[in-house]
Formats: sequence, C-alpha cells, structure tokens
Amino acid sequence: MSGNNSATFLVDASVYIFRYYFALPPNWTSKSGYSTEAVYGFSNFLLDLLARRPRHIACAFDESLGSCFRNELYPDYKYSRALPDEALAFQLAACRSMAEALGIASFASERYEADDILATLTGICRDQEPIIISRDKDLGQLLDRGASSLWDFAADKHADTAAIQAKFGVRPGQIADYLALVGDASDDIPGVPGIGAKTAARLLAEFDDVESLLQRPEQVAGLKLRGATGIAARLQEHAEQVVLAKRLATLEENIELDIQLADLQPQPADIGVAQALADEFGIGGLKAKIERTLTVDNRETV
Repeated sequence: MSGNNSATFLVDASVYIFRYYFALPPNWTSKSGYSTEAVYGFSNFLLDLLARRPRHIACAFDESLGSCFRNELYPDYKYSRALPDEALAFQLAACRSMAEALGIASFASERYEADDILATLTGICRDQEPIIISRDKDLGQLLDRGASSLWDFAADKHADTAAIQAKFGVRPGQIADYLALVGDASDDIPGVPGIGAKTAARLLAEFDDVESLLQRPEQVAGLKLRGATGIAARLQEHAEQVVLAKRLATLEENIELDIQLADLQPQPADIGVAQALADEFGIGGLKAKIERTLTVDNRETV
C-alpha cells in the first residue's frame, strides 16, 4: 500500500489470534511454560501493521463468549463454541498485553463482541474511512457504516462493497437481513427452513429488509419465484424467529467506549517494555523487529 500516513486500521484481533494458533507449530514457549505460537504470529502481524505508519489503529478482542447480550436474547447463541482452555486463554491475554505494549489502543467487553466494538470504532472513525482488518466477511455490513474495505491481511485482499455484493448477492447494509433468512451456523443463529442463499438474495433484491418481507406476505407469494407461496407461508410461520435472528446478526454500534478519535493514534511505545514481554513470552526473536519498527524513522508510509 502507498499513501500519506493517513490510514486507519481497525483490527479484528481474535480472528488473527486463532489463525496463528491453529496454523503455526508450537515452537515458542513462555517462561511460565505455556506455548505461545499465537503470540508470536499475532505480534509479528501487529509489527507489520505498525511498519505502515497508520494514523490510527485499534484492536478489538473477544471476551464475551457466553456472556454477550445476545445470549440474553437467545441462550443458544454460539452454544456450540467451547470456552478457551487455560493454555489458549493465556495466549489470548498475552496477545492483548503485547498489543498494548506496542502502543495500540485495545478494547474488549464481557457484554459486547469484538464485532460490536469494531462497529462502534467505525462510527468514531467514519470520516477517516477506516479499513477493517479481518477475514470475516460478515463484517461487510460495516461498509454501509463508513468503512472503506475489509482487508484480509494474510492474503492481502481487500473486499469493497462490490465484492461483498458479489459474495452474498445483497448490499452490505442487508447482511443482517440475509443472515436472518439463511441462518449462521458459526454463531448458531437459525435460518428459515427452505430458504437458502439464492432465495434470500432474490427476496432482498425485491424488499429492502426482512421487516418489509414480513409485512407484505401477499407480495412475496406473488413473486416469480419457485415455491413463492410456500416461502411466504414459512416466513409468516417463523416471523418471530426472523426478527430475533436479525437482532442477533446486527452489529451494535453504540457501545460507550468513552474515547475520541485522537485516542486511536499509535502511542509512543516503550521499546524496552515490549522487548521484555517478548522475552517473557518466549518470542525474543522478534526483539530486533520491535526496535526497528518502533523507531519511527524506519517505518514505511501508508
């Protein structure tokens, strides 16, 4: 990437932590005896981002599994996801400690998910057209809220509004409606029986949202769509479920983070502290890169 020191990066931290946790061999061990491959991969990743000299950068971490407000609405939300064991919990906490040591604003909540934090940060950074660094295409709904693109850093692929529409067949602002119809197995959100991706996209091409679908069953039944009458009936039968599913899939953007845009500027990092953490986490091989990256004159421009 090239530019003039103006990029704003909002990082979906947990996606990358888990990527490195499963992708890298356990070649690193902390002084306390825990494996730290995810810490190594994630720290290296953050240093690569900082080397691009973003004007603003923040990481959102997940700490809400089982305690999210969505579990109050629907107790089975993400019920199939196991809580991190002690070893993984250590790495998750270590990754946040390293992010903060590197001068990166970091956020987590027991009530809200990382996706909600990213949505709130996007609102704060709207005028900066932030880049959402994530592999999760469900975050595409943020392209309707001010984000410029989703950037899969590892693959170096950017997804804009056109790319999201090509993948889902709906506009970014309709992704929650789409998921309310087809469901989301990864989050244990149920869909409407008999409505798949193509049917959902077709319905949302005719109606802006699921509320309009539910309010006009006769129009749904009259669509030139195979089984339209049955689809209209199933939508009415599962109306409450559809409304709930959309609520579950919609990102909350009004979390009280009590910050200003300036708080997301990279903070002066204490190289010695960051290097001491690298030693503590058994990733001392990154110490030279830490010094090189945190020395501002050596960073490339975004």
